[in-house]
Amino acid sequence: MKGSMQASHKALDRLRRGVDRFDVTGRILLVPQMPPFGTRLLVASFRAFGVPARVLETYKGLALGKEFTSGKECFPCQVTLGDILYFLKEEKRRLGKDFDPQRYVYFLPESDGPCRFGMYNKLQRIVLDRFPEYRAIPITYLSSEDAYSVAGLLPKKKARYFRRVAYVAAVIADVMDRIVWRVRPYEMRPGLTDAFMEEALQAMEKALVAFGPTRDFSRLYDLVEDIAKTAATFMDPRKPRRPKIGIVGEIYLRSHPDSNQNIIRQIEAYGGEVVDASIAEWLNYVSYERLRKAQEQCAQAWRRGHKAEALRAAKAVVHQRLENGYQSWRQHQVYGRVLRHLDIQPDHSVRHIEHFLDHDRHFSFDIGTEAALSIGGALAYIHEGFDGIVNVFPFSCMPSTVCSAVLKPLLLERRIPYVDAPYDGTSQPNRDVILKTFLYQAQQHQKARAHHTENS
Repeated sequence: MKGSMQASHKALDRLRRGVDRFDVTGRILLVPQMPPFGTRLLVASFRAFGVPARVLETYKGLALGKEFTSGKECFPCQVTLGDILYFLKEEKRRLGKDFDPQRYVYFLPESDGPCRFGMYNKLQRIVLDRFPEYRAIPITYLSSEDAYSVAGLLPKKKARYFRRVAYVAAVIADVMDRIVWRVRPYEMRPGLTDAFMEEALQAMEKALVAFGPTRDFSRLYDLVEDIAKTAATFMDPRKPRRPKIGIVGEIYLRSHPDSNQNIIRQIEAYGGEVVDASIAEWLNYVSYERLRKAQEQCAQAWRRGHKAEALRAAKAVVHQRLENGYQSWRQHQVYGRVLRHLDIQPDHSVRHIEHFLDHDRHFSFDIGTEAALSIGGALAYIHEGFDGIVNVFPFSCMPSTVCSAVLKPLLLERRIPYVDAPYDGTSQPNRDVILKTFLYQAQQHQKARAHHTENS
């Protein structure tokens, strides 16, 4: 018994040493891809502050990810594990004897709460340790538990400014996505939008590296406005407006095109116009939840008569209110520049999403998880005139299964087309039929909505 306990303690100590926050300056930070625009701009933000980060090539190592998992993990764990194993395998083959594991740091964020995502980096630490040549590669992370504070990853002064630059970069990436989704279904020549946006993304990466350290956001805003203005000229005004489809669901699967088998392009091919929930929505939700917790701690301390504790909590409330206000201000600045030239879909505020939960009748922020955002976000889409909802998630994902159970009857009652899109890496032969049927229903809903508007 004593020996097994000692072995358990050693394993825990290894996890704590191998998954930690530390200064990554000067080391190659390996970042798994999630949203293509968002990941590349996050990496550019790291580079702006002296970290030679790079995006891992994605989905080529899926077989490796599945080989070292049991299948009980959700799909994003297998994808990201495959990405890092594939990179290290290829890097070792390319460099041979010059391969030095201490040059690299693997970056894998986590979340608190019931989602298995919070354990990915621990599991992947165990897998990497099965290879003696990879044991020296540490894993670092950011966590939703402290609203993705960058403390520890960079020197204190840099960390403060990096977080602001990275947030603005995330919003810009969201906006660039929405420019694509608004323009591409109506482009004059197939491929025009994608080709231009790749050039625009490269220009934005360079701008972030150049102006990020000085936080000269006006230069970034000028560039994103110019991108929107140019992209708007690609649209063929003769093409009629398509039914608008809102995507909600688990943040990784709905943001990672390879994992969701390019569902946005599929929907566009079948006649829809898509808006996917943004990355900033999740970041704002995490900050909003941090404020709610601080307010509750303050109230509880005051009721117990612990004045010093209540004062500390009150200071935390003020600080978080300022942080949330800053994020909202920056987000409105970016969207405002683009909306001058192109009617992209504005983002939902978290308070707006919570409003559609109808005083906790449909769900509650107290329960947490992405289900709160997906349910409220889907209902907000419907309020804004969308014609269908797609719930994208890993097979067996608990929050998304809850979301489906709540949304299905609500949207059926309102006669809104709805479809679940679970993924586990396998090819589903009936997926095309399901999506084509769903888009037909969305088109009929669009016609009925237009007819009702004309006669009202």
